Amino acid sequence: MALVTFLSDFGDQDYYVPAVKAKMLSINPQLNIIDISHNIEAHDMEHAAFVLRSTFREFPKGTVHLVGINTVGVMTHGYIGVKLEEHIFVGPNNGILSLLADNDPGILVQFADIHLKNSTFPTRDILAPIAAKVASGAAIHDFGGPLTNFRKLMSRQAKATREHIIGHVIRIDRYGNLLTNIRRDVFDKLNPGKFKIQFGRESVDRLQTGYDEVEAGDPFVFFNSLEVLEIGINHGNGGKLLGLKQDSVIYIHFGG
Repeated sequence: MALVTFLSDFGDQDYYVPAVKAKMLSINPQLNIIDISHNIEAHDMEHAAFVLRSTFREFPKGTVHLVGINTVGVMTHGYIGVKLEEHIFVGPNNGILSLLADNDPGILVQFADIHLKNSTFPTRDILAPIAAKVASGAAIHDFGGPLTNFRKLMSRQAKATREHIIGHVIRIDRYGNLLTNIRRDVFDKLNPGKFKIQFGRESVDRLQTGYDEVEAGDPFVFFNSLEVLEIGINHGNGGKLLGLKQDSVIYIHFGG
């Protein structure tokens, strides 16, 4: 199955998204194009990377992922193809593709000049044709050679010792729930059985396994399906009610 996912900050009010899809379908009308999201805030690479990192492994191996975030300007650093965990990513070399996994991609390709053109809409004119052709059976190497200057960005990591973990809110979802960069495996490795989690003016000493294990209006804390610590208010907006925002500190103290 020729499967392409599409992620951008184009929104849904302009012609950009259908124009990119039309370009791909003009190359292969049998393509199955899946929208991941087009409601990323403009130029927000951190959010885009979080969404793509959280979803790409759910698609079949061999899926091509088209990334249309910050594809114009001096920070683009060209256009590339990346093979990571048997998935193919096509996008700009602006660092966003470096945030998808802790390990480096297995294959990195710099798209050759013959496939590039001057364009104010490179997602449609450069990236979409390559994504469509790769999804239709072409090899990523057909479009360029080895990439030697893979641009990398550093994501914020939680700091951990045997006594504590200091993490941060990395995303607030549409329900006001707070997703953090504190991973379950790190917590489980350090947890002696007794702990206190502090966030804003609140603190808890036990975890839930779901949203409805506390009364409406009370805070919940659990490790979610992404295996990261999530905090919120049952039937309430945790971000607003707890006074927390992106980058707010979450502190876990182990022991008595």
